[in-house]
Amino acid sequence: MSDQSYQPYGEQHYGGQQFDQQQAPQQQYGQPYGEQQAQPPAPQQQYGQQAQYGDPQYDQQQQYDGQQYDGQQPAGRYGRSSRMSESSLRVVWVYPDLLSTYGDRGNALVVERRARQRGLGVQRIDVRSDQSVPTSGDIYLIGGGEDRPQRLAAERLRNDGGLVRAAENGAIIFSVCAGFQILGHEFVNDLGEREAGLGLLDVWTARGEGARCVGDVLAEVDPQLNLPQLTGFENHQGVTHLGEGVKPFATVQVGRGNGTGDGTEGAWRDTVFGTYLHGPVMARNPGVADMLIKLALDVNALPPADTTWYDALRTERIAAAARPA
Repeated sequence: MSDQSYQPYGEQHYGGQQFDQQQAPQQQYGQPYGEQQAQPPAPQQQYGQQAQYGDPQYDQQQQYDGQQYDGQQPAGRYGRSSRMSESSLRVVWVYPDLLSTYGDRGNALVVERRARQRGLGVQRIDVRSDQSVPTSGDIYLIGGGEDRPQRLAAERLRNDGGLVRAAENGAIIFSVCAGFQILGHEFVNDLGEREAGLGLLDVWTARGEGARCVGDVLAEVDPQLNLPQLTGFENHQGVTHLGEGVKPFATVQVGRGNGTGDGTEGAWRDTVFGTYLHGPVMARNPGVADMLIKLALDVNALPPADTTWYDALRTERIAAAARPA
């Protein structure tokens, strides 16, 4: 993939209001949601529209999947974390201009869709690498990227500090491949040098000496997360080692996972998750998107939603991965 050009945006407003990078209080990372300060209401938007910086507020009365939604009812029916906006779930897609290989943008689309299937309003915020990362999002998604864009992304995220502050405020963060490595302590960049990560996960990544980890993956997710079998596609040279501060996200049955030979795949701690799986992983595993939504709402269960399309894709990909080479 060729390097992408960067168009400056200047000072930005998100969903009709400017985000103050200091508006959310600092607290211990991983602190329970109920102890966090509520965020101001955010405007609603019609499904399929992306929140554009500086847009006027949308009409609060809208139709989602054929149901009238007033911006308040789902909070009362399903529960809600006190850090959330009263009117919508804020999904932040971090650096799509640098980190969005192998369809990883699909993760943002699936989270958005799965929330709307439950009658929840969603405000999706796409934050380019020349913009500040807002600290008051509920779910942050980071995709994969090639070596140079990964280095640029790590530099800008370190300098910006918004994602780290969001994690300290209890936000949910889900990262893929290069994004996963950036959340760790360090990785090897395109110059062959050790590049500092954000330290949000107790992992560090070296460059593998053997063949790349490429192909379909089947894995059993950590039982504590209560998710079905994981299916995805990996393509990476990095070998990621886990420290004592994290658990493996899954254990591989087919594929290489973290590349360490111990069967681990990805890592997680509290509300921060990392995986090497593309696909996009949430299109193949909608339960992962549902898990993030439940964490954001601070509930143990969601109302049922149609999974016909996802089930067909999962069945096909699981069968393909399990088939002898």
